[in-house]
Amino acid sequence: MSRRPKKISLDGGGGLSANPFSSLKAGGLPDGPVANPVKASAPKAVKSKGRVELRREKAGRGGKTVTTLREFPTHVPLGELNQLTFDLKKACACGGSLKGRVIELQGDVRERVMNELLQRNYRPVLAGG
Repeated sequence: MSRRPKKISLDGGGGLSANPFSSLKAGGLPDGPVANPVKASAPKAVKSKGRVELRREKAGRGGKTVTTLREFPTHVPLGELNQLTFDLKKACACGGSLKGRVIELQGDVRERVMNELLQRNYRPVLAGG
């Protein structure tokens, strides 16, 4: 024989009908909610994606000048570097390629690249000569 479980009343019962706040007085309290004053805070600085070395190279390239971008942080994925290479080539109106984690752009375009990297929250550093 199985025993049926005892039914539990879900209406709150008679003991729960009393209001526990009925004895409290509202004297001395404000009429409504008080708006919290909004503190004027300074705009938050955008966090940098990391340091990138800009370098102009000629050695071993048949006298041609090449701008290289090295030392990208490891948290930047290769897909983002590939898109960055494409965008930099358009912005600088030059050819270039991504080799490993190094971006090579044809010509001395360090100033234009520096401006683009600053807009994308990188911290470019001129390295070498």
